[in-house]
Amino acid sequence: MIIRYTKALLIIILLITSCKKVNSNEAVDEGSVNSNVYNSKEIGWTITIPNDWKVTTKQQSQSHTNKGKEILENQIGDNINISGLKNLIGFQKNPFNSFQSTSEPFEIEYPGEWKENNILLKKLMYDTYTDQDMKTDTSATTVVNIDGLDFQTYEFIIYGPDGEEIIKQQMYNRLINGFDFGVNINYNNEADKKEMLDAWVNSKFKK
Repeated sequence: MIIRYTKALLIIILLITSCKKVNSNEAVDEGSVNSNVYNSKEIGWTITIPNDWKVTTKQQSQSHTNKGKEILENQIGDNINISGLKNLIGFQKNPFNSFQSTSEPFEIEYPGEWKENNILLKKLMYDTYTDQDMKTDTSATTVVNIDGLDFQTYEFIIYGPDGEEIIKQQMYNRLINGFDFGVNINYNNEADKKEMLDAWVNSKFKK
């Protein structure tokens, strides 16, 4: 099978650079931002951005993606085609607490392919971290329901050399309208995690 690398690119960059405050459609590859509400017609998804969080610009999202692409290509020893990858809404409080979402076309070639792809990607991300001498733990993959839709979810915990937690990363994934849709929540404290998680679990999806 051909592994799809969208979610690996999404999670592989730990430290997000600072970003200016943006409330315009220039921040996303697909969808629109009006005031503090983002809407994607392709995914049928609406989310309200928390107050005082900064929207990530297209340029910053592309920079993060390119860095992740370079790391993964070095890891697997091959080129990665990400021409179909779209950066949806991203926002952050500071470099360690950020929300990012992406979509990529995913054509099912055989039953169970999407789920199998997620299993392989989770292992690839874990191996990438550990091969860079990052002590990493990962949770079991479970299912969470958001506005009537089931998402696969799991978490990574990254530790520093002294064994102290540096950052946690929660991944949410689902196939929607022919797109592999992923959300990544990075956090290092419970207060910022709650703000991002509240926004995410209160998302609305067009049925």
